Amino acid sequence: MSAGLRGAGLAAAAPGDKAKLTHPGKAILAGGIAGGIEICITFPTEYVKTQLQLDEKANPPRYKGIADCVKQTVQSHGVKGLYRGLSSLLYGSIPKSAVRFGVFEFLSNKMRDESGKLDSTRGLICGLGAGVAEAVMVVCPMETVKVKFIHDQTSASPKYRGFFHGVREIVRTQGLQGTYQGLTATVLKQGSNQAIRFFVMTSLKNWYKGDNPNRTINPVVTGIFGAIAGAASVFGNTPLDVIKTRMQGLEAHKYKNTADCAIKIMKHEGPAAFYKGTIPRLGRVCLDVAIVFVIYEEVVKVLNKVWKTD
Repeated sequence: MSAGLRGAGLAAAAPGDKAKLTHPGKAILAGGIAGGIEICITFPTEYVKTQLQLDEKANPPRYKGIADCVKQTVQSHGVKGLYRGLSSLLYGSIPKSAVRFGVFEFLSNKMRDESGKLDSTRGLICGLGAGVAEAVMVVCPMETVKVKFIHDQTSASPKYRGFFHGVREIVRTQGLQGTYQGLTATVLKQGSNQAIRFFVMTSLKNWYKGDNPNRTINPVVTGIFGAIAGAASVFGNTPLDVIKTRMQGLEAHKYKNTADCAIKIMKHEGPAAFYKGTIPRLGRVCLDVAIVFVIYEEVVKVLNKVWKTD
């Protein structure tokens, strides 16, 4: 990365100053706002990714690729078909980001050194903690409902009329555990996801700020760093994302547990199946992480002006 990138958007501050900490309350609010805006922008790519992962070879495949999936969906349900299941993801995205950033800031505030700096290793640990927390509290039930909604649309006679009706039906027929299918895979996926993202993000921010922990970062630079962190997480844990999606689909009964799901995918579809949907996921995640981090950082700046916590 060039010196020009590192020198852009720096605010004057004396080297050696202690880094300013973000109050967990601000992180929760800023994270929720960022999550809500992001999902409204990027949902169509999430829809396509999930459809391709559910399109198992044994069925046989219904879609020839990304373009064909989009084409068939629009032909059958119109453009709004690409937003089927948005409500379930939106209802979960806001608390998911709120929990993620709230827990991360809480943990990182405890783990910073005397100067207020968070090193990369501790950033990874804080990210892991944030990922596990969001998986258990929000992501697993949210993702289970979302996958069932999207999978339901591919059936001859869809049975879910909306978010609350779908949740009610799932709980009625499968109990509360019906919204917690694939918990182990989700914890592994989210934990590794956020560990990788916050590790990369912390490393890049530390590099950019150098000896001055209070240097401000230009939103464009934050977006670039976020996209890099998102790409790293995609290549690092797409296999876990594929397993999680299978475990939460309408045919989850085919698998005894997470390990059994992984074994059957390898046996019947080969190793390439673990990276099915990587390209659409890569596009969505890079945009997702970039948007979330940019909005989060900017909202925190505004909150720091109107909400004094020192």
